[in-house]
Amino acid sequence: MFTPSRRTVLATTAGLLALPCGAARAATPYEDLAPRQRIQFDAGWRFALGHAADVDRDFGWGRDQKTFAKQGQTSIAEPAAADFDDRTWTMVDLPHDWAIDLPFARNDHFIPPSNPEDGDPGAGHGYKAIGRRFPEHSIGWYRKVFTLDKADDDKRLTIEFDGVFRDATVIFNGYILTRHDSGYTPFSVDLSDYIAPDGGPNVLVVRADATMGEGWFYEGAGIYRHVWLVKTARTHIPQWGVWARGETSGRVTVETRIANDSDDAQTLTLVSQIFDGAGKAVAETRAPVTMAPRSETTAIQPAAISGPRLWSLDDPHLYAVRTEVRSGDTLIDVTTTRFGLRDIRFDAKEGFFLNGKNIKIRGTNNHQDHAGVGIAIPDTLHAWRVKQLKDMGANAWRCSHNPPSPAVLDACDRLGVLVIDETRAMTATPDGIAALETMIRRDRNHPAVILWSIGNEETALQGTQRGLKIARDMRRAVKALDPTRPVTAAMNHYQGYGITPALDVMGFNYHERDIEPFRKLYPDMPIIGSETASAVSTRGEYVRDEKKGYVRAYDLDAPSYALTAEKWWTLYNSKPYLAGGLVWTGFDYRGEPTPFNRWPEISSHFGILDTCGFPKDIYWYYQSWWQDRPVLHLLPHWNWEGQEGHDIAVWAYSNLDAVELFVNGKSQGRKTMPRDSHLEWTVSYAPGEISAYAYRNGKVVMKAQRRTAGPVAKIALAAETLAAGEDGTALVLVRAEALDTSGIPVPKADTLVHFGVDGPADLIGVGNGNPTSLESDHAPHRRLFNGLAQAILRVRNGQGRRIMVTAQADRLPMTTMSMALKD
Repeated sequence: MFTPSRRTVLATTAGLLALPCGAARAATPYEDLAPRQRIQFDAGWRFALGHAADVDRDFGWGRDQKTFAKQGQTSIAEPAAADFDDRTWTMVDLPHDWAIDLPFARNDHFIPPSNPEDGDPGAGHGYKAIGRRFPEHSIGWYRKVFTLDKADDDKRLTIEFDGVFRDATVIFNGYILTRHDSGYTPFSVDLSDYIAPDGGPNVLVVRADATMGEGWFYEGAGIYRHVWLVKTARTHIPQWGVWARGETSGRVTVETRIANDSDDAQTLTLVSQIFDGAGKAVAETRAPVTMAPRSETTAIQPAAISGPRLWSLDDPHLYAVRTEVRSGDTLIDVTTTRFGLRDIRFDAKEGFFLNGKNIKIRGTNNHQDHAGVGIAIPDTLHAWRVKQLKDMGANAWRCSHNPPSPAVLDACDRLGVLVIDETRAMTATPDGIAALETMIRRDRNHPAVILWSIGNEETALQGTQRGLKIARDMRRAVKALDPTRPVTAAMNHYQGYGITPALDVMGFNYHERDIEPFRKLYPDMPIIGSETASAVSTRGEYVRDEKKGYVRAYDLDAPSYALTAEKWWTLYNSKPYLAGGLVWTGFDYRGEPTPFNRWPEISSHFGILDTCGFPKDIYWYYQSWWQDRPVLHLLPHWNWEGQEGHDIAVWAYSNLDAVELFVNGKSQGRKTMPRDSHLEWTVSYAPGEISAYAYRNGKVVMKAQRRTAGPVAKIALAAETLAAGEDGTALVLVRAEALDTSGIPVPKADTLVHFGVDGPADLIGVGNGNPTSLESDHAPHRRLFNGLAQAILRVRNGQGRRIMVTAQADRLPMTTMSMALKD
């Protein structure tokens, strides 16, 4: 928040110009131009582990207890010195998660409890050797040396960190410029007064301390999101300084903060030009701005778009406002902000409305974690993950339990996916409110965001008057920055009590039996299922295996507090007053391996897709009922050696009228598909083939089959190229699959596959979705899990246009796949 003495609000209609859509005005590029430069600062860092308990192994940090005694003393830590030799440190490009490379550590002190759902605390974080018990693994040092142009001396220079886990100390040329404890909120550092003179080398050092965690799930460690070097004039638009509030009528209010960090008064012109998704200018407004030295101001400019195109799930159209600060004819600063026009409304009787249309929210909760890369997920992989769920029919994403990477919100904006944005901690301390305000300032331009969540399962607060006081303070902070969106909290007890009066929408985490009693207490408060399901399954497993720690992939298993997919969705879909629900979770993630919270379980079973993004069978249940395209999916596999003559449960997921099952050509009967359900048959196993035919209006529309596979004969490779995101990083996802001599997938194959890459790409990670795998995510090899593995390649720019990938396994022919990169 800014003090009133330095904050002036200007409301003006001066220079208002409305341009009809498609007007014959020359299209103006709205990319940011000089003098502002926002330079990606991800490449060329050096990294080394420090030590949380040994000052000598922590590069002298804290030696002699004089760390904060004097500023500018490079002796505060050895890496801060310009002549420090970091050649033994590891070269890394960001994003980077050092925890992914740490060993797994069994908790030998764990005594199994009587309740199997109360498991080993070490399992919660995926058994990685990090935290207070592992001081040698819990500190990470990052170092980057760079030079600046002489022309930068008079500019405002900032480093923006999108996310560092955790407790980051930033040292620049020997000066400790900031300490930032949260691992989930972005922060920036002003370097302007501390740059090396005469174009000399600048030393930027970040010490990240992941000794203490913020969650109960795998959180990783390190600079795991992007870093940016931003160069602006002394008079500039601060970070997230533009807020474009649009209405479905086409009216737009552009609120712009301007900071004058110079010693001179400024007479300026603020120009806000709005462009549609095709890059055509559709509105423009100008306003005079007068600023005192060393001051800040906020200008409010109304604009109007003729014939507006609304942001919706099926047509997620985005506008952009290009904001210029001019002094006479001189361009002082310019920045571009995307936004959308849409209207949201929650109703206690009818649920959720987008642009006046009643929509059932069908979503998933997700942590930031993926096989091979941990929490250091490249932008284009974030977008890919959102798209997998969108293709399933999901229309919402809850950021559990922290503000997400900006790339997640960008993807949801582009793809048409609603977002519940959640702050990490439910607290009204100055730091807690600052974190909440940072989330809102950063994310309030995203049309996808429909709810601000101020907490998740805060069991010590949610049912208390103390909690209500805190929630009301948080609500005031939210409404001061964004009165357009409702406030919620995800509660797993005490709905209707405690913090309830501070909320606009009640978030139910499970506890479906309490919904009706809550409605009697608060008949006018809308309800959303902030967490639902928590059903568990293991991809490709159809018999529960207590020893191996695998759960059935049939939709049969859920913890005592939860419901299966079919049960929760049938309930929510049958009640119009429920706005919808979000499944726990879209993807598996490291940690929380319910129901086997013990060694060596290192990842969850909750996901609809596994940690690689390979779909489990339940994916097709949701796809059947969450979107309109015809679906038919048959399970299980048909390799049951030794079970000949024994009964096997065969399930079909479909949204068609009826399904008929055949076993080796013999019909097992046609059955009508119940709404929001599935079909099943019990058949005697015989090797060969099971096939299903799905009917609509009496005619066969789709066919699915499962065939008995022989031994593994080859490893098939398939690639999906993910175009570069705004970070410039393109990826190739390589799927390795075991096939027999007839090309039939071998469903239980666990073959060890060695990957090779030739050409302009690097292997940055591997995975297989196995919740008990203790293999390295950064090795050039991986065992298949139930027939599949994944390799992730990062494309190097400007170094050729063809990549060759090989897969080798013992006693199998080498598979080679060549792919040409597209411009």
